Amino acid sequence: MRLTPAIAAAVGLFSTAMVDQAAAEPKIYAYPSSANYCPTGLQPITISGVICCGTPNQTMTYAEVKSHPVVRRHRVATPRRSARVPCPEGTKGCSYN
Repeated sequence: MRLTPAIAAAVGLFSTAMVDQAAAEPKIYAYPSSANYCPTGLQPITISGVICCGTPNQTMTYAEVKSHPVVRRHRVATPRRSARVPCPEGTKGCSYN
């Protein structure tokens, strides 16, 4: 009966160790360039800001990851009011309504 909790604990420790190792992999981004001077099978990549040859493990480029999705708000057109006060002809005074 005591063997089952020990097995569960071992599986839990093993799975957390595997997750930590997977998270420890460096993110390698493809570097967009017009010329490829890398050996066959490799392409320009960036690791921590350094450009070298290799195979990327991320689908996006570093610039695409760092770009902020900007949401532009459009101003609603409000009707402009005239600065002049309406003063109808033939009346005494002006209306400030």
